[in-house]
Amino acid sequence: MDRTKIHTQPSPIRGGSKAPPPTTAAVGGGTATIPNEVFNLVKAIVGVGVLSLPAGIAAFGNAPSAVLPAVILITTIGILSGFGFAVIGKVCAYTGAKSYREAWDLSVGPSTGWLPGWSTTMKTSLACLSFSMVLADTFSSLLGTDKRTQVLLGVTLLILLPLCWMKNLASLAPFSLLGVIGMAYTGLAMAVRYLDGSYKMPLPLEDGALPSATGLLSTVASNLQPSFGSNGWRSVFAPQSLILVCMLSTAYMAHFNAPKFYLELQNNTLPRFNSVVAISFGISILLIASIASIGFLTFGSSCGGLVLNNYATGDMWMGVSRVAVAVSLVFSYPLAFQGCRDGIIDLLGVSEEKRGKDAFVNGVTVALLAGITLAATILTDLSFVLAFGGATLGNALTFVYPAIMYTNVVKKQGREGETVGVLVAQVAAVLGVIMGGIGAKMALEK
Repeated sequence: MDRTKIHTQPSPIRGGSKAPPPTTAAVGGGTATIPNEVFNLVKAIVGVGVLSLPAGIAAFGNAPSAVLPAVILITTIGILSGFGFAVIGKVCAYTGAKSYREAWDLSVGPSTGWLPGWSTTMKTSLACLSFSMVLADTFSSLLGTDKRTQVLLGVTLLILLPLCWMKNLASLAPFSLLGVIGMAYTGLAMAVRYLDGSYKMPLPLEDGALPSATGLLSTVASNLQPSFGSNGWRSVFAPQSLILVCMLSTAYMAHFNAPKFYLELQNNTLPRFNSVVAISFGISILLIASIASIGFLTFGSSCGGLVLNNYATGDMWMGVSRVAVAVSLVFSYPLAFQGCRDGIIDLLGVSEEKRGKDAFVNGVTVALLAGITLAATILTDLSFVLAFGGATLGNALTFVYPAIMYTNVVKKQGREGETVGVLVAQVAAVLGVIMGGIGAKMALEK
């Protein structure tokens, strides 16, 4: 989604306090072990959004060799994203902050706290939009209809709205495990279909003509059938490759939950936290690169914004995957939606008395859900939403804001030995701004 992924929006911290003396926060933390943290962080990173990455590769290449630079980009952005995640943990250790917003308040200042506040809220709203788009496509495929708008309206009214009205979402949390199971199965199913050649275009006849597709491929729309050309690894130097880069900023987006992971880690020293980050992002890079590569190698330049749409509706392997994705998103949606709704209410400065009234909260829920659903009926290309969101909000939250916070903390606290880290963070921030600007332009043109 993820990411089209699931991130609950931390409530913005009002006001701020003076940063503590230049000493690392006392070691303690929560009760989560390193394996627990790794599992939860990988679960937060690798979401349904990874299924749009084959289209990111297809944005600049159409030959199988385009996978090579794509994997390099996936790995590079993953490493930089992991560095940004670790930097936020370090800021929390140095300041005692307990949330992304509070880390900003204690390092930069509360007067500009609205900047990360609005950014995280808008990023969560884009996650909800992506969820709605995927649900529209997935349920349409499962029902065997092309009436996407009607299907989305039905799913929203009959399923999503009642779930979003729930006051206590704790009972839905265990269903997030379905996302992990669903993505693992989807990756397996995609690998099986690639290896068994079910979606391989038939070879040309002796006269050069292409025979008609057979089997599962015969039921796939012509614009979604595999298509390959001659734009291989060299095509990565085209500006269009930045579309993939910006999508990756979203794919690895879990950064506004970094304080939570740091605080919940048992014996939360920075070396232990850095181990969690390194292992988690390493596993995520491997999974994301594998799924993105298999999808592109199967369909080439025809990869849709959601690669599941390329597979035949009668494909039983992928049918199970669609069910798993749909169930996972249905129960994950309210968690992300609540974060988005509460973030907007906080940032608008609504009084505690008013926000405690069910009528007000339910009204905001209906209005916000209606706006997201309307946008999802108009927008059909998931890769565009992820690319544009990554170019703007993703780059800011992943690269720019962490660098600003880290630089300010080091300067305020006079910490020695942090020069290299600050320099790397600043370089990543500059690259994020440049790539974001060009990537946003490419996404809009696409």
